[in-house]
Amino acid sequence: MSHNRRTFLHRAAACSVAPFIGTAARPVLAAADKVQIACIGVGGKGESDMLETSTGNAVVAICDVDKDRLDKAAARFPNARKYTDWRKLLEQKDIDAVTVSTPDHTHAPASMAAIRLGKHVYTQKPLTHSVYEARKLSEAAAMKGVVTQMGIQHHATARLKIAVKTVQDGVIGKVSEVHTWTDRPGNYWRQGLTRPDKTDPVPANLEWDQWLGVAPVRPYVQALYHPFHWRGWWDFGTGALGDMGCHILDPVVQALDLHAPSVITAEGPPPHPDSGPQWCIVHWEFPGTRYTTERLRLHWYESGKQPPREIFKAPADWKGSLNGVLFIGEKGNLFVGFPEMPELFPREQFAAHKFPDLQDNNHYLQWTNAILGKEKASCPFSYSGPLTETVLLGNVAYRTGKKIEWDTKALQARGVPQADPFIKRAYRQGWEAESLS
Repeated sequence: MSHNRRTFLHRAAACSVAPFIGTAARPVLAAADKVQIACIGVGGKGESDMLETSTGNAVVAICDVDKDRLDKAAARFPNARKYTDWRKLLEQKDIDAVTVSTPDHTHAPASMAAIRLGKHVYTQKPLTHSVYEARKLSEAAAMKGVVTQMGIQHHATARLKIAVKTVQDGVIGKVSEVHTWTDRPGNYWRQGLTRPDKTDPVPANLEWDQWLGVAPVRPYVQALYHPFHWRGWWDFGTGALGDMGCHILDPVVQALDLHAPSVITAEGPPPHPDSGPQWCIVHWEFPGTRYTTERLRLHWYESGKQPPREIFKAPADWKGSLNGVLFIGEKGNLFVGFPEMPELFPREQFAAHKFPDLQDNNHYLQWTNAILGKEKASCPFSYSGPLTETVLLGNVAYRTGKKIEWDTKALQARGVPQADPFIKRAYRQGWEAESLS
């Protein structure tokens, strides 16, 4: 990239720190350029996001609150500047784009700060920790005109594209009901936990206050939250629904062109104030679309629970799936798994059917190529924001124990004021500057 062009982009970004005025978009880079990427969170999923998006591009800054993980990343990218505070990273002037691969509670503040600076953003699923944050991020991305992508790499697979096209081609007729399920949390992490009454010394390699960020202050307990089991705690994660729902509900929302749900209910053990449920079943109702009957019902099962086997209309010896989707249509059923390929049931009814020949795409390079003007991102925040809202509304229904009649325009559960703190959480004192308001 030429010095003059990069200087122009940096000046434009600096001007964008002020509140949004107008709708001017940050220019897309020239196709001959490399995208200069900053990575916030470089361990676990952040490591793979960093490696995938760096292909053909340049990692110029890396950030992690765990210095051991940061040093490992620095060994791969020795020319990248190192940070433990993502706010300091965003002061670096040569950044075009940012990946955000942190625990859920940091997704929104880090992503919003980058968008306000005119940076293109790739954020891991779920896009945000709260419904309100998802709405604000999608609005901000549209206002700034940046290239965005939520990290649901399954979206770009031939497997899900085949399922989506099969539904939209009307092979199973209009869809009246969809069942989705996952084996999480189970052996991956635990939920339904009581916070232990103890405090462990913070390891020298960990910036604990930075790890907490906008979340409430909690004492450090070894292996309780960092580096992985934060998913089961409401302060930091969004449970099995937030973790896997953005993957598994994605082909449902896309195939059926679903918008905001009208009613959400949930069942499970009594809600715990600190930890996600040991299991949960959620039900959404949506207004009909051209691919559905007049009303569409969507169901979610977790912790290994699944819909009744007889509704699949599958052969008795069918092995099933630990994570999957079942579309129930007027003419038959379509199953797609994670990672199983689509199947139509009853099999004998669709014996002559041939699925379309579609190809996988690289979900990560799709984002960087979109920044370079070579293609379009398939999961921009305009799509993944509303998807995340739908997913997280399941948690709102479960945590309130109430039927949620959703007013999407007002971002309110009608007549359920106890839902408000689950729709929009307060950031802790000292982090108010990172508010999305």
